[in-house]
Amino acid sequence: MPEHTASGDNTTWRAMSDRLVATLRPFAAPIAISFRTGDQPAPETRRDTSYPEPNEHGRTGQVPAGCVFWVQGSKDTFATTAADHANCSVGSYTHGFLTLEEAATTDDVGAVLESGWVDEAAVLALPAVADKPTAVVYGPLADVADTPDVVLMRINGLGLMTLKDAVPEMQIEGKPQCHIVALAKEQKAVAASVGCALSRARTGMRPEELTCVIPGSRLEEVATALESTVGLNRAMANYAATDAQRFA
Repeated sequence: MPEHTASGDNTTWRAMSDRLVATLRPFAAPIAISFRTGDQPAPETRRDTSYPEPNEHGRTGQVPAGCVFWVQGSKDTFATTAADHANCSVGSYTHGFLTLEEAATTDDVGAVLESGWVDEAAVLALPAVADKPTAVVYGPLADVADTPDVVLMRINGLGLMTLKDAVPEMQIEGKPQCHIVALAKEQKAVAASVGCALSRARTGMRPEELTCVIPGSRLEEVATALESTVGLNRAMANYAATDAQRFA
């Protein structure tokens, strides 16, 4: 269960969002991701978006893949269900909506395995959200009232360097990009992803964009470390710039 602040008071989270923006300079506002279970209703409104026609295997959803919600969630707060995520079986597995056995029977997982893009061992090793959610809520961190499970940001190489300096044990992951959300929620890990071809094609993320996640319970710790790191890095950059003038 996430920790809670006073209901309806998001002053703390707006300030936290500002701190993360000041230190990491993300491409968009930090987004909060919260997993709801059966005893945790999701009062947030679902987006009024129709589904496209299913493919020949019956697969469809509200968006091409759940990672698209990361882009939309930087602007609006909304709840999603398993069906909304269902066009991407890998993401549905990492987010707890499908079991590994269920995901293995889908046509899109079959396609990535048959192509050699990933192998069975890599799929078996993927982290996943442990408890099947009834909903996943996305929205700007600045707008939440309670501690989210995960905060996700899209950052550049400088931001990745800063976060790695601040959190040396940070995990830097590859494909599929969505599994870093499960790492943050289940293992309380600060993690980043270099992205994956599927996610970049579906979200339209720019080549210079990377993603990172921070567990909601570690936000204060990480923000404080980031602020210290930015100060140290600025001092070192000034030193190096002054030293480099000898070579001008």
